[in-house]
Amino acid sequence: QVQLVESGGGLVQAGGSLRLSCAASGRTSSSYAMGWFRQAPGKEREFVAIIIWSGGSTNYADSVKGRFTISGDNAKNTVYLQMNSLKPEDTAVYYCNQRRVGEPIYWGQGTQVTVSS
Repeated sequence: QVQLVESGGGLVQAGGSLRLSCAASGRTSSSYAMGWFRQAPGKEREFVAIIIWSGGSTNYADSVKGRFTISGDNAKNTVYLQMNSLKPEDTAVYYCNQRRVGEPIYWGQGTQVTVSS
């Protein structure tokens, strides 16, 4: 059973930084991508960033481009999200996910990020 566990969330002032981590169980051979979504109160869950292991290509939501950086280590089933220049609108629960060939998307339980103004 694949399980993902996020960590690194917390309370920071606007302009500050946080680094989120996500560790996944299971085999790495069928994992082709990992990413981050977030959900603020009263809003839909939205895409934040993704890294595709083959080639290491990344993609970001327009709202976080230039401020967030996704990275990871496929061999260790881990992904990170470095968040800089945080804004109050970044406040949300951040969820890690993992795409595996022939399987549903796996989700972590989420980690709270709160940015005060």
